[in-house]
Amino acid sequence: MVHYHMMMMVSLSSRILLLLTRTLVVLVVVTGNQVKDTSFSRDDFPSNFVFGAGSSAYQIEGAVAEDGRTPSIWDKFTHEGHMPDHSTADITCDGYHKYKEDVKIMSDIGLEAYRFSISWSRLLPYGRGTINPKGLEYYNSLIDELVAHGIEPHVTLYHIDHPQILEDEYEGWLSPRMIDDFTAFADVCFREFGDRVSHWTTVNEPNTMCLGCYDSGQFPPRRCSPPGGAFNCTAGNSSVEPYIAMHNILLAHASVVAIYREKYQAKQKGFIGINVYAFWCTPLTNSSADVAATQRATDFYTGWVVNPLVFGDYPKIMKKNVGSRIPSFTKRQSELLKGSFDFMGLNHYFVAYIKDNSHSNPTSGPGYFESDTNVKISVTKEEMPPGPFLPTSAPYNPSSLQNVLEYFRDYYGNPPIYIHENGFGAPHNETLNDTGRIHFINGYLESMLHAIRNGSNTRGYFVWAFLDLFELLTGYDMRYGLVHVDFENKDLKREPKLSAQWYSDFLKKKSVQVIKKSENLDINKLSHS
Repeated sequence: MVHYHMMMMVSLSSRILLLLTRTLVVLVVVTGNQVKDTSFSRDDFPSNFVFGAGSSAYQIEGAVAEDGRTPSIWDKFTHEGHMPDHSTADITCDGYHKYKEDVKIMSDIGLEAYRFSISWSRLLPYGRGTINPKGLEYYNSLIDELVAHGIEPHVTLYHIDHPQILEDEYEGWLSPRMIDDFTAFADVCFREFGDRVSHWTTVNEPNTMCLGCYDSGQFPPRRCSPPGGAFNCTAGNSSVEPYIAMHNILLAHASVVAIYREKYQAKQKGFIGINVYAFWCTPLTNSSADVAATQRATDFYTGWVVNPLVFGDYPKIMKKNVGSRIPSFTKRQSELLKGSFDFMGLNHYFVAYIKDNSHSNPTSGPGYFESDTNVKISVTKEEMPPGPFLPTSAPYNPSSLQNVLEYFRDYYGNPPIYIHENGFGAPHNETLNDTGRIHFINGYLESMLHAIRNGSNTRGYFVWAFLDLFELLTGYDMRYGLVHVDFENKDLKREPKLSAQWYSDFLKKKSVQVIKKSENLDINKLSHS
């Protein structure tokens, strides 16, 4: 289980990261009169709408030292023992060897699309230069297998896992050199896989990444400093490095999009975008201070990524509060950024209640993300207790997804959107009878449908995750998969959970309903022999 004694020492930025990355447990209370039959079906969504599930390379592949792959920043991080459960993803689900079995399960479920990432360390082991033929063979085989089963590949180029050699050489995203190397890596991917991949995402959750990697030190390369840092980092500067890293990530994204549009898009007829973690901010009270703090929180967490891509610059409140610590875009960079997406990918799990903290959180010395934002975040309407606050659960509140989608509709010009992650975390000992996950998915699908009916330009939905896998915050302490993986079994046996059957029935346009937890359930309907 989660190490709560460690968590209570976490700073606000790290608490935010825990909120941003994924809620640890989602509580869904269902009683007799609260359960009703599903009021919508697959046919209620547009015909070109796509439903799928997702994963990422480091979390599912394993085989970290096989066939020419070199260590990524996560390999170093986990081998130094930084995970709460002291785990690594050296083997995890062994997706590298079991991809054919996994694609067969996806096909049995009826997934229309599969979102996955490409390991930079597997394809270009030294960060640049010679392509690893075994890495190229693996991704070609995976993509071919998906296409053969009628499943759309949706590829993320970067899921927080660049080669350690680039970190050692020039500190990764803290250097503008990363822009050219990432662009060259993306160019290889477009050239080698773009004839079969039509949906590309450049970077996953750069807002979460910059906080976790460079503010709290919770993610590799584990850089932080007081008062922002929550861990004993050996290097870093929480006052400036999150903003520098984001700046380079955004410029790298724009560079990759420019290459794709110039060299590949017309021929391959694909689409390219970026992903952002977007929780829904709502005021804790109706006071004017909390209302203003809510917009400030939205600007800092969502606008940090999205505003430069839509408007060409960071939100005004960020520039005002952060001052000279946030880099400036040149006119040419602003023009390159503005409009550099065909779609937005959103990762969404919960609602956050925002309380103003402007007057009770003075800071001396240089500012950092907590003092720059000056808000308190809660996942309930109750006042936050004094001192460090860490939510270990989030109430079931699916209307938050509709709110997020309608905010993007109204504030950002209604861009095409894919829900890249939305999922239910359960303890490591959960059973296959995962009725809570069914209620969660049902509620958020219904919320998304309401937004679409209200004009949201949402194009797809991906459950996180396809399989139980190595979670970046909790290792193997939490399970998010539609399909159970027995990590104690040498063959890593896969077994579809009840949620997989429910999702399958929904996708195959069979009659589905939300089932009471107390009902006797058949979890053996879906075979994948």
